[in-house]
Amino acid sequence: MKNARAVRRRGFTHTVEIRNGDHVITADESRKDGGYDEGPSPQELLAASLASCSAVTLEMYADRKGWDIGHVMVEVRYEPAQRGSPTRFEIAVKLPKELPEDQRERLMQIVARCPVHRTLEGEVIFDEKIELV
Repeated sequence: MKNARAVRRRGFTHTVEIRNGDHVITADESRKDGGYDEGPSPQELLAASLASCSAVTLEMYADRKGWDIGHVMVEVRYEPAQRGSPTRFEIAVKLPKELPEDQRERLMQIVARCPVHRTLEGEVIFDEKIELV
């Protein structure tokens, strides 16, 4: 099982350090939401995870196929869930116009297969517990 840990920074309202292996990322809320805006919000990190996973998955697929797809950009816009409605993600994949249409179509199919996309659209199970230290 993979592991990520978030630790609240003492003296900061909503700022947390996320540790994953040797990597440290700061997450925070915007000033208007009571944070210090020291990093992306948790929902922004979720959208960034989807965008980066999509881009990496496209690159890996193109490499395996031997396709030179040039510069790729994936932009994710999202609308957080409101009561009774789901979170909405819009994924815009920007590819060079010179890329053949059959490759563009296949790459769009591959975007939906990135691990983060599949996690978000699939069933998720949470096992929540308190551990006293």
